[in-house]
Amino acid sequence: MLTHSTRRWLAGLGVAGAFVAASATPASATPAPGASAAPAENLDLYANNVIVAPGGIEKWLTLFSLTTERQPDDYTIKVDRSKIDGFADVESSGENCTESGAILTCKVEDQDDDGSYLNLVSLVVHAKADAKPDQKGELSFTVTPDGKSGSASFSSTVEIGEGVDLTTNEYLELKGAPGATLKAPFQLTNRGEVPAKDAVLYVVGADGLQPSKRYENCEYAEGPLHDFAFACRFDTTIGENSSFRLDDSFGFTVPTDSWAPNTFGGFSIWFTPADWDEYRSEAELPAKIGPNGTEGELKLEPVMNLRSRQTDVNPLDNSTWVDLQVTGDQRADVAARGAKVTGDVGATVALTVGYVNNGPAAVNTGGSGSPWVGTTVTLPKGVTAVRAPENCFDSEDDGWESGKPGARVYRCFVDGSIKKGEKVDYEFQVRIDQAGDQAGEVTLRTGHEETEIKDLNPANDTAQILVNGGGDGGQGGGDDDGGSLPITGQSTGLIAGLGALLLAAGVGGYLVAKRRRTRFVA
Repeated sequence: MLTHSTRRWLAGLGVAGAFVAASATPASATPAPGASAAPAENLDLYANNVIVAPGGIEKWLTLFSLTTERQPDDYTIKVDRSKIDGFADVESSGENCTESGAILTCKVEDQDDDGSYLNLVSLVVHAKADAKPDQKGELSFTVTPDGKSGSASFSSTVEIGEGVDLTTNEYLELKGAPGATLKAPFQLTNRGEVPAKDAVLYVVGADGLQPSKRYENCEYAEGPLHDFAFACRFDTTIGENSSFRLDDSFGFTVPTDSWAPNTFGGFSIWFTPADWDEYRSEAELPAKIGPNGTEGELKLEPVMNLRSRQTDVNPLDNSTWVDLQVTGDQRADVAARGAKVTGDVGATVALTVGYVNNGPAAVNTGGSGSPWVGTTVTLPKGVTAVRAPENCFDSEDDGWESGKPGARVYRCFVDGSIKKGEKVDYEFQVRIDQAGDQAGEVTLRTGHEETEIKDLNPANDTAQILVNGGGDGGQGGGDDDGGSLPITGQSTGLIAGLGALLLAAGVGGYLVAKRRRTRFVA
């Protein structure tokens, strides 16, 4: 079972067959452009906008309640389709809805929620055969908690676009040693009968897939939105049966401190400008995902030989998996750091443990061949944790409640690259309950969920925790000089199954993800 904070970080919306999970939007979410909401009785509603085209693929439109409190058991939802009935069909995906003219009435029964979200109703939207580009209207929702007074309302926009059909190569394999710069010829083809005016390329991936240059027409994410993410806009018309690719200046540079051998994964998807606007509103990305680069303009070059807003009639073939194989032999030594504390019985004292990366490779960078470092902290029997870091979990608690006091054995994780010489600190507050010497330990596990990857010196992956004397505190080969990365509260971003979720975008929907600041590792 995921924690409350973990379940809130992600929702999947988009075309039919999409992955749908908990919404990452906080309760104070601002509606997407073109949508409006009215608050009522602890409900905070959100639903995405969609743009569809005659002959194009159908899309999901999903209504969530983004409340942070446990809600009443049952709801009645009225969906008013009258303003879009002339050009689009909207149907319920479930069995608990009835129709009366333009009104859908849906019943939502008790859900096993943790107070973080409620998936109220999911609808399938597709354009009617005689729909015309630029037709637009609102789909209105009214939600009434059964047995309660008051209701909440929300409206989303359904729009008809001009259909185009973009496609790209499904797979791109790259190979190189640490420090190498590798060309990445992403390609775009228009298989439709309508010229595609302009395009947007969105790329996300593991930390080891870093763009070699930062271009003026590309926006680059800052902070823990993804391991890396950028979006490039191209003012180029892709004519019927024409193909373009990125110019030769584009590529990825393998970090010089990359663990090797290793394999990093990434993902790209092409959008029409209108589809990019739709995706950005669903994912609650800002108007700009980050600052533009300064190293010239990235261009689309032809491979061969102002309209209405356009939408891709088949977005299932717009995405490319990127597979970067890092060659060579470069690993790291991570060393556990224990502690020695003293105090009177009944006193509460600080206890700081963790690890240091002795290099030369960085760790926690992602990839199938490099390790995530997990830390198991076993406290002495004579002490009680009265405060634990938010990214430490009681190893016996299936609910994975972060920062839970009172456990004896914690599993701790930190997200983000840890380079040579950097340290990770997990800061506890413990109460000394009995006199005398007591011992615990810090143990590192290098690897992934099911596979262990040995570092250069497994002998220093364990260090002692000593309370009230008993010799050296056991720093496991590390030292206390230099800066640490304190883990007293929230860690950096959460990247959980990014590639798989983006695959869902290519196969049946668009990923909706918002930054979270605690890594969850099952």
